[in-house]
Amino acid sequence: MNLEEAWRHLGGDPELARLLDAPDRPRLNRDESVFQGLVSSIVYQQLSGKAAGAIWQRFLDRFGGEMPAPEVCAASDPDELRALGLSRQKAAYILDLSARVADGRLPLDRIHEMADEEAREHLVQVKGIGIWTADMMLIFTLGRPDILPTLDLGIRRGFQRLMALDRSPTEAEMIDRAEPWRPWRTAASLLLWRLADIPDPKG
Repeated sequence: MNLEEAWRHLGGDPELARLLDAPDRPRLNRDESVFQGLVSSIVYQQLSGKAAGAIWQRFLDRFGGEMPAPEVCAASDPDELRALGLSRQKAAYILDLSARVADGRLPLDRIHEMADEEAREHLVQVKGIGIWTADMMLIFTLGRPDILPTLDLGIRRGFQRLMALDRSPTEAEMIDRAEPWRPWRTAASLLLWRLADIPDPKG
């Protein structure tokens, strides 16, 4: 994804243009592999970044500091995964994902060739992978340029601030507001996440 081209396009939106005036613009740090991106997304589900980051590091340390192959991960003992801080449910999700990749039911080797919606359809067949997780993979692993993860709490908070609402926006409102950002809604999402993290002066 060409972020410089995205910033030029998004600069035509007055509200986003103000965010682009910051001295440092967001960067897209991509995962090394699709499998790694999916496993990390499961780990991070419904947790704060700090807590999830600690569990993720313990997960990697369990396998010598590197992401294990799907076959190795699929053979893991569920209790060992839970000992790393994963819930019983998340451990089951990771094992199901690993087994599906290992035996070919989930063709991750072809996921780069798929359109966004086709990739989502394949991914949500795995236990524990919903639209949010699929969108995170499309953004942070495949680097797709036009993803708007409306289910993400940070995105909702960013839209609420951008639109000066006293409530969380509806999905329809977010999609409508983001229409001019096509085909660079991923870059706009990076700005919304940053906006959501700015401390509220009202406390």
